[in-house]
Amino acid sequence: MITKEQVLKALSYVEDPDFKKDLVTLNMIKDIEITPDTLSFSVELTTPACPMKDHLENACRNAITHFVSKDIEVKINMTSRVVAPKNSQLPNVKHIILVSSGKGGVGKSTVACNLALALSIQGAKTGLIDADIYGPSLPIMFGLEGMKPGTVLGADGKQKIVPIEKWGLKLLSIGFFTDPNQPVPWRGPMASSAVKQLFNDADWGELDYLIVDLPPGTGDIHITIAQGYPITGAVVVSTPQNVAVADATKGIGMFLMDSINIPLLGIIENMAYFTPAELPDNKYYIFGKGGGKYLSERFEVPLLGEIPLVKSISDSGDIGVPAVMDDDSIVGKIFMEIASKVAQQLSILNEASFLKA
Repeated sequence: MITKEQVLKALSYVEDPDFKKDLVTLNMIKDIEITPDTLSFSVELTTPACPMKDHLENACRNAITHFVSKDIEVKINMTSRVVAPKNSQLPNVKHIILVSSGKGGVGKSTVACNLALALSIQGAKTGLIDADIYGPSLPIMFGLEGMKPGTVLGADGKQKIVPIEKWGLKLLSIGFFTDPNQPVPWRGPMASSAVKQLFNDADWGELDYLIVDLPPGTGDIHITIAQGYPITGAVVVSTPQNVAVADATKGIGMFLMDSINIPLLGIIENMAYFTPAELPDNKYYIFGKGGGKYLSERFEVPLLGEIPLVKSISDSGDIGVPAVMDDDSIVGKIFMEIASKVAQQLSILNEASFLKA
């Protein structure tokens, strides 16, 4: 009869490539059950969006076959538990991730919407705040124009805003509360106060990730969020253009300031190249080449993905169905890969919290 000790010994040879430790030491092996014919156990990952999920499952099967038995049926349940340091402002939100750009027009909101939805599709409890007060685009990009959030009585006896939910993703934007045909001529303090309400006065429930679509550039809203909430990390979006790279560099510099000090999770290069639908193997670098790679190498962070310039992305935003919903498209797959890499970087960043949990 196979013993639990044999199983754990075998699985101690399987290493998590991110943490550089074996699964047993990381306490990722759970619920081992052994019968004469079957062996079952769970592998508890640090995120449902883990890009190494299939690799680890195959490695576990191979370890059992090699070190325990070739004949027993192996059933592996790949689960996850997102762990993060506790915070007092939003105790039910594990990670707050900022999506930023140095300038407008680089597709930051498109990236934020697709990143948040990709994490949700992969099984993470995810929310998205549209903090671009002066140019909110979330209602259009999710086909929610004219929608108004409801309210609910919170545990503290105060009314809370209920985020609108679509495709399992919780959404809030100032665009749900303002006339889409009217400008929002607010001074900095008023805009910052409105953003705080999206965080503090909403019933977000339990979230693994809260994605925040920041306004372009650097300003009052950026500082309000960065200094007022426990931000886990930031993602910076740029195009290959020199002017976009220069502005992105300034935005990154803001996160690295001593008074803010937010970890940079990586760079996403949007509009990296143009590929005509009729020539899927061709790449035309309309806006230059290598801007994202330059930023990632300069700041020693990952290049999380290169998103091509294709008409389907803008079309998807206009019709209210983000591109990641088309899982057969190249762009949809790229966004899913980016989401996995972001989750991976968060897990590496929070290794200490995971090991303590």
